[in-house]
Amino acid sequence: MSNLPTKPLAIWVLLASSFAFIIVQLDVTIVNVALPRIGMELGAALSELQWVVDAYTLGFAVFLLSAGVLGDKFGPKKVFLAGFFLFLAASIACGLAPSSGVLNIARAVQGIGAALLVPSSLSILNYSYAHDKKQLAKSIALWTAAGGVSIAAGPVIGGLLLSIGGWRSIFWVNIPICVLGFWLTWVSVPHIPRAEHGRSFDIAGQLLAIAALTGFIGAVIEVQGLGLSHPLVLGGFALALVAGGLFLLVEKKVESPMLPLQLFRQAAFSGAVLFGVLVNFAYYGVIFVLSFYFQKIRGYSVMEAGLAFLPLTGTFIFSNIASGKVTARYGLRVPMIAGGLIGCSGYALLAVAIGPQAGFIAMLPGLMLIPAGMGLAVPAMTTSILSSVQKDMAGTASAVLNAARQVGGAMGVAVYGAMVSLGANQASGNNVNGTLIASAILLLLAAGLAYRTAKHAHDTPAKVLA
Repeated sequence: MSNLPTKPLAIWVLLASSFAFIIVQLDVTIVNVALPRIGMELGAALSELQWVVDAYTLGFAVFLLSAGVLGDKFGPKKVFLAGFFLFLAASIACGLAPSSGVLNIARAVQGIGAALLVPSSLSILNYSYAHDKKQLAKSIALWTAAGGVSIAAGPVIGGLLLSIGGWRSIFWVNIPICVLGFWLTWVSVPHIPRAEHGRSFDIAGQLLAIAALTGFIGAVIEVQGLGLSHPLVLGGFALALVAGGLFLLVEKKVESPMLPLQLFRQAAFSGAVLFGVLVNFAYYGVIFVLSFYFQKIRGYSVMEAGLAFLPLTGTFIFSNIASGKVTARYGLRVPMIAGGLIGCSGYALLAVAIGPQAGFIAMLPGLMLIPAGMGLAVPAMTTSILSSVQKDMAGTASAVLNAARQVGGAMGVAVYGAMVSLGANQASGNNVNGTLIASAILLLLAAGLAYRTAKHAHDTPAKVLA
């Protein structure tokens, strides 16, 4: 007798999977609006606040590649439940954190929980709807939409919670979502057998990836406060260089690498990954900077700041829908190039409009064009990744892309935070303007990269989407 759930039960499976993606995406954006308040109450410096964002992003990124292996080894349901439990425990620790150091450690654990949740949620959906491919496609679309809505709602929810219950409340909101998700998974998700021939866990690669990325991001964050010649900064860069070199060596030699380097021999794959890194670098970095700009320079309340972020996140859903239609008609290259150029225009317009005396209406076109461009480009970028590899490598390729994008986001927060800190004594917001100009350049580079490397650029739409 089949272990596949009945249709009504599968709906609850979809809801459990969606809860997972909601909290993962929510904690990407909800925390940004709270950073100034966290800094004041915990006496945290700018570099410590950068870690509030990057600890989560790095924890997510460095464990994402290994999470799929754990799902194969122990079964997706067990890993999914473990992800909910870990995220719940870490959220409680964040809410109780007496210092920025404890908060940042808890945020890293949250990121690990997020890494356990995302790949296993997709595995659960794939198994639960295996009997109906049309329903599977719909369920993944709804799962994606749930994450998109939570990204858009994050700053607004954060502003509302901050105005009512303080910054700790942004972590308490995860508790009921995790509990419901855990319970729904326990009662509705069927037993999913482990993979018979799953990959082995790449312990050496995992540890070296953690060391390399943490060393590099940490050195970039601390360079402004400590200086480039400080032993800790130099040590961080040295650790990144040595660990990064050893990581590449290990990944070449190990039988089951967490990062299969042969994927990067294909121009379409490597180009799409770099495209994702550039896009996330610019976007995550700008969100971090704007969280201080709206509240410190413009004098917005936390609720007003949350609402100000809405245009920067809200148009994703509409441009995601448009991306599918554009790709179906023109292929992969057009939406990636157009998305890069639209995003570039958004950052440039925002750079022109921004300033302590600028009206919000003047900033609105730029704020809306940035996510419009990203939403148009990212689905095509993901399709380019999947169409450039063999089907049995699709899951690994997708994990590599998402991990690289998270690393790009962490680097954006680190670098743009340093740029803002360099101009911290300026009240005009010129330092914020510099990050927007840099982002416009990065998106222009991304569009050029798409022009050169996007796969199936001249194929018919039917072939691209086959």
